[in-house]
Amino acid sequence: MNQRLEFRGGWGTAFIPVVIFLFFCILYFIVFKAFEMYALAMGAFVALMIGSVLVKKGNYDRFWDSVYEGVKEAVPITILLFVIGMFSTLIKETNISAGFVWLADLLGVDGGLFTAFTFLAVCVISTATGSSIGTMFTCFPIFYPAGVLLGCDPGVLAGAIVSASIFGDNLAPISDTTIISAGTQEYTKKQGFADIGGCVATRLKYSLVAGVISFVLFWIFGGGGTAGVGAADILEKNMNPTTLVMLVPVALMLIVAIKTRNIYKAITIGILLGTITGLAFNLLTFDHVISVADGAPAGFLTGGISSMMATVTLVISVYGIMGVLNGAGVLEKVTNGILNSKMGKSVRGAEFAMMLGISFTTLIFGGVTSASMTTFGKVQNEIGKRVGLHPYRRANLLDGFANAIVLIIPFLSVFVFLGALLSQGYDFIAPLSLTQVSSGMIYCMALFVVLLFSIITGWGRQFEGLGGKPVSNPQEHTNHSAVM
Repeated sequence: MNQRLEFRGGWGTAFIPVVIFLFFCILYFIVFKAFEMYALAMGAFVALMIGSVLVKKGNYDRFWDSVYEGVKEAVPITILLFVIGMFSTLIKETNISAGFVWLADLLGVDGGLFTAFTFLAVCVISTATGSSIGTMFTCFPIFYPAGVLLGCDPGVLAGAIVSASIFGDNLAPISDTTIISAGTQEYTKKQGFADIGGCVATRLKYSLVAGVISFVLFWIFGGGGTAGVGAADILEKNMNPTTLVMLVPVALMLIVAIKTRNIYKAITIGILLGTITGLAFNLLTFDHVISVADGAPAGFLTGGISSMMATVTLVISVYGIMGVLNGAGVLEKVTNGILNSKMGKSVRGAEFAMMLGISFTTLIFGGVTSASMTTFGKVQNEIGKRVGLHPYRRANLLDGFANAIVLIIPFLSVFVFLGALLSQGYDFIAPLSLTQVSSGMIYCMALFVVLLFSIITGWGRQFEGLGGKPVSNPQEHTNHSAVM
């Protein structure tokens, strides 16, 4: 785009589509409590149509050209989401949570230990499926009522399920936020964006440290409830040790993704081995793979595509809005403003600016992390490139802080609302308040502390060396000018 996109009223008018999109985020996710991504995508497209009539005369075509330029950048992410949707749906079809319920019953855990065990089990499930909200809908009806009857603290138990769902969203190579965080961070010394395998391998240490801390705290504070009658029946109905064999294709997929840094290869192997394993152990039938039911396509292959359609539409729409901001020079102004501030004078300061930027963006988007990371990711990319940070580091801070303490804000987080909603409908326990769920989301708090420690001490900080190689010494690359 050679010529700047101009709006009536100046460049600040370019933010109006963002404000309209934000309105729809709050309306659907917080007011209506309708957790559908396609509704947000609708809001983004409406915002673009309104924004197009606010440009100066002669800029209308340039507005939509800017939208197209933005959408082009979303193509790699959308392709990945569709491929990954098939593997995620495959794992959901095999009901892997039933294996963990069997394991909990076998070990005879209850009270605080059951809360900690639930956190661990749901972490594995969310990492296997890559879907935080999907994991919550799957795991709450099984682990929450059984845990309450086994003497768990209801608020802490709910917080453990929500936190563990977010754990997988942050870490899984097949998570939409992992894909977006990697797909927004460019290399400067070679072509392309950060590879997903490298991002996962380098962020693993943050997630594991925060996870271990959380496990211990859930064990300590997760008990104290009153044991009741009925837990055994709930566990019995949701028990199947055979489903644990699906951890094999999941583990292999993770290993291949990290080792080869090629997510397509990892997903292909995961789908093939997962299908064979599921069929061999009677967890799947051929109808679960591909079939037709009542004249409509069925099976995890088509289901995986349809499950990602709403998210893909949202990503495309938000990238369109980012294209407009880019065409109007707004992203450049925001980036320069941060870099010219006191925080922009050092690498550590730039990382603090990244932390504040993605946290605030996630907050105003009501905890819709895919939208907030798509929005702020381009700014983070430019800030990080200017101070020489490696794309892995930028992606990890972007994804990590988006999934950290900002998600526990009681009245501004979709995850807190959803946790409270899923605690309803049980005769033996009153529905949880937003603050009860929020206070139990220990992992989000722990992850924030771990990442803050990382910024302050430089733990895990890497710069981009020749050929895009991660290096720990900023002197090992040529164009890094910021000082610590």
